[in-house]
Amino acid sequence: MSASEPTPASRKEKAAQTEIALKEAARRVFARNGYLNAKITDITAEAGRSAGSFYKHFAGKQEVLQALLSDWLAQAGQELSVHEAGDDLSSEPALRARVATYWHTYKAHLPEIQALGQAALVDPEFAERVAQIRHAQLQTMREHLQRLQTTGFDLPGDPAVLASAFNALLEGFCAAWLTGGGEPIGRSLGDDEAIDTLTGLLRHGLTGPRP
Repeated sequence: MSASEPTPASRKEKAAQTEIALKEAARRVFARNGYLNAKITDITAEAGRSAGSFYKHFAGKQEVLQALLSDWLAQAGQELSVHEAGDDLSSEPALRARVATYWHTYKAHLPEIQALGQAALVDPEFAERVAQIRHAQLQTMREHLQRLQTTGFDLPGDPAVLASAFNALLEGFCAAWLTGGGEPIGRSLGDDEAIDTLTGLLRHGLTGPRP
């Protein structure tokens, strides 16, 4: 191999950089145009890459969206795995860490979240794949709640059902305030207030005293 020829390592690095550029461009295009109106040519032009380069990495915009969803979930999982608060949801710091991670990653990934909703409306197979990912996340929460139950907490329901309710509360609240413009309460809602409100409600509901 001559000095002017790229090495396998440099080709791999360049390919990784191209993939990142395409995903970031897709986020901007989805945010600006919406998923349904986004075109591959919009994404490649935004990224400064060719169509051929795009198809080396993704079969279409749906596959880009799936990759962005995986990145979002991986980021959330990584943040929780290294958080000093741990995963004992009877501990307020651990519960707050989980709520905060959900809120902040949801806020950071609004283009993907809005695109997921649009894609699911027109593609039942894609909607099913997203549902499977959601169910996997719910299983993790179910395991956390089962551990609480095993250690003696009188949970207000079946851990599997509670996991669904837990997720629905977070998802619905984030959707109302981060994608829907909030509620008409006469003021905006800051990150800390949102996280503290959700944490307090969930902690009392999961492990607080029952009447």
